Amino acid sequence: EIGKEDGALVGGKGANLGEIYNLGIPVPPGFVISSSAYFRFIEENNLKGKIKDFLKAVDIDRPESYTGVSEKIKSLIEKSPIPKEIAIEAIRAYAKLGGVFKDVFVAVRSSATAEDLPDASFAGQQRTFLNVKGDANLMEAVRGCWASLFEPRAIFYREEKGFDHFKVALAIPVQKMIQSLVSGIIFTCDQVTGEKNRVVVEAVFGLG
Repeated sequence: EIGKEDGALVGGKGANLGEIYNLGIPVPPGFVISSSAYFRFIEENNLKGKIKDFLKAVDIDRPESYTGVSEKIKSLIEKSPIPKEIAIEAIRAYAKLGGVFKDVFVAVRSSATAEDLPDASFAGQQRTFLNVKGDANLMEAVRGCWASLFEPRAIFYREEKGFDHFKVALAIPVQKMIQSLVSGIIFTCDQVTGEKNRVVVEAVFGLG
């Protein structure tokens, strides 16, 4: 149900997964917890003001300050309750994904709304949780993904690029796990030189 026009709602990863799924490429099935859910979570727990206060302690001349601020913000997010209606919707979608097998193993992935822009890339800065099973573990992983929006590197990168910390949101694709023999990534151009006449494949045995 999603495609490249839905980046603001499902992030770069979610939008691209929707595109390639609809091309008939065998993408593991799943659902996306939207960026709106993240904003609702921040709003209902009154986190914006507290996070802003923590961010005041960041000092570009003291790199260690990013780590301290990040830990405080992540702890705050991880301890805050997920709004009931969001939790219920996510758990229903998870149950539907499992079908007769009920609690299936899933990958809970981060998809930032500013992830794949021409002048910025947040890819790889937020967390992914693999082999998540059960409602409680799913909710814990969701909070972990939201919290990772404030990893030290992500805070620094947004400040360097001039992004408002509260305008970048995080959507969360939840996909059925594939217990892969081999996994990796394909770059459709050379990521070092930018040459577009090459395809670069990086792979490892087991899960990526």
